[in-house]
Amino acid sequence: MVKYNSPLAVQRADPYVYKHTDGSYYFTATFPDYDRIAIRRASTINGLTTAEERTVWVRHIFGPMSSHIWAPEIHYVMGKWVIYFAAGSVPDVWAIRPYAIVCDSDDPMTGKWSEAGMMQSAKDDPYSFTDFSLDMTVFEHQNRWYTIWAEKVGRQHGISNLYIAELETPTKLKTVQVLLTTPDYEWERELFWVNEGPTVLKKNGKLFVAYSASGTGAMYCMGMLSADQNSDLLDPTSWKKRNKPVCQTNEKLKVFGPGHNSFVEGEEGETLCVLHFRSYEKIIGDPLEDHNRHAHIMRVEFDENGEPVFDLEKQDFYNVPFTNEKQAGIN
Repeated sequence: MVKYNSPLAVQRADPYVYKHTDGSYYFTATFPDYDRIAIRRASTINGLTTAEERTVWVRHIFGPMSSHIWAPEIHYVMGKWVIYFAAGSVPDVWAIRPYAIVCDSDDPMTGKWSEAGMMQSAKDDPYSFTDFSLDMTVFEHQNRWYTIWAEKVGRQHGISNLYIAELETPTKLKTVQVLLTTPDYEWERELFWVNEGPTVLKKNGKLFVAYSASGTGAMYCMGMLSADQNSDLLDPTSWKKRNKPVCQTNEKLKVFGPGHNSFVEGEEGETLCVLHFRSYEKIIGDPLEDHNRHAHIMRVEFDENGEPVFDLEKQDFYNVPFTNEKQAGIN
């Protein structure tokens, strides 16, 4: 059994790992300074820990895409390399919206990346991306491309819901938004009412959407939706929602605030969950200034119904030492 590095990448929150058709693994995540997008590539997952990091885009100084560069995801969509990310605007740093950059080459490590602008809504959709919007992910299913993202009602202090739509192009919706989930339960409402960070897993004849809930401290946790693979994904009644979190803080294991994950196939064909968490509970000052949410690997198991199981007790966390006290959160 392959032993995966833990942490996989220090001070890299909102981690996203993509396995391309040639077997290469690509990694991107929120950069600590919230000012750029960087990617790594390796032939193995552990290789991502030490792989050279290429900065492919840097924030603007003023206006759109100049603040809070968060949660990038790298995808190969409709024959193009695309990175989706969220960004605010100076001086309105909370005017956060989803944007995309596109590569002009088949090699994202050497090709030129260009701005493709803000995500565009469908013709008859007056609501998508008009308020605080972020954490966009995309996936292909039965020859159709879909996107799921988080959007708040009532600006940054409102309620964060998840919406789904079909894509017409990598940067434009084909259909109007459909509400997928809203914070229904108390565990989704601690500090803030939040559903965010969606990511999709296709397995055992179903589609699973893992998402994150509540504030970004120790209360942060993961919820899950599921739908039959042959159902209408744009029909909200196709989706079933777990009434309890599938992954949450475990003090004994020093796992605080696990969430904002991605799924990837491991080197032995297994399903892996790439997520972030802190090794401690207490945060001094603004949580956004605490960059010690490190990227880790979790092996996913499946129960008798084919549903994913996230068992923290069976993981091998912290098998790689931190290189300094700051990264460990000791200072």
